[in-house]
Amino acid sequence: MTTTTSPTGVRLAKVFTGRQRYVPILATAGVLLLMWIGGALTYDNFADLQVLLNVFKDNAFLLVLAVGMTFVILSGGIDLSVGSMLALSTMLCAWLITEEGWSPGTVIPLVLVVGAVSGSAMGAIIHFFEVPPFIATLAGMFLARGLCYVISTDSIRISHPFFTETANTMVPLGDYRIDPSVVVSLIVVAVAFVALHYTRFGRNVYAIGGNEQSALLMGLPVGLTKVGVYAVSGLCATGAGVLYTFYTGAGYSNTGIGMELDAIAAVVIGGTLLTGGSGFVLGTVLGVLVFGVIQTIIQFEGLLSWWTRIAVGALLLLFIVLQRVIGARKT
Repeated sequence: MTTTTSPTGVRLAKVFTGRQRYVPILATAGVLLLMWIGGALTYDNFADLQVLLNVFKDNAFLLVLAVGMTFVILSGGIDLSVGSMLALSTMLCAWLITEEGWSPGTVIPLVLVVGAVSGSAMGAIIHFFEVPPFIATLAGMFLARGLCYVISTDSIRISHPFFTETANTMVPLGDYRIDPSVVVSLIVVAVAFVALHYTRFGRNVYAIGGNEQSALLMGLPVGLTKVGVYAVSGLCATGAGVLYTFYTGAGYSNTGIGMELDAIAAVVIGGTLLTGGSGFVLGTVLGVLVFGVIQTIIQFEGLLSWWTRIAVGALLLLFIVLQRVIGARKT
């Protein structure tokens, strides 16, 4: 016996199957464009391409994290463990490389495997034991965070040449320079786009998010798909952690607290239905860019960072209301 999508979620998924499904992502693009134009008119050098590249650089790990969350939310689930998994991956990298002397070529694949296996385990618990995703991933969040503290409560600096040299490397892009983490995050987006829109697995994700019971009746591999979705989320979480380790050059047990909420906000602002079944990974990219541009405007304005939370919270509420309004008008 499996859980089914809520009636409201089914209605919204049906509504967002035609042209209406593009409304949220177009709204996100419109908000992003207005903020960018407003910033360019208000602040000197805001319209410089390097500013946009820096937005990508500062949020590359969040983009990878949000891509994994997109798969989960599209399937009608939620994953609260990703912030803690990100922290665990930074701690594993720092501990194994700095204190145990392991090679980065061994540690990085190992960390990615840990993420995928952990995500698969949570997906299996959710499906086969009928545990709500909120509860299962909440347990995963506590477990991963606890393991971080077991490794160390202090920050562990990584001084390995591979990490320091990679962190200082810039990829030339004409007259500009782009961080390698940006390239990696865009590759992840491209792979996710192909997986969601051009593979059977992607079609199954959308079907399960739209109506799990119907997916079962059609003979779709619901259990396997759910396990795969959470495996992708775990893989992306630890992948984001590796990027974050390059970004900061250290592992810290308190890293990523609340970052799962940032990822969820970016996905929803990007137009993905919280109830599942409708959304685009490219919308998630726009959602992360909105997040980054808000941070940049606040930095240019000289305001405190908590104004970012206020602005993102307001936008998140706006987009949830937009989804509901469109659904009410079309049902």
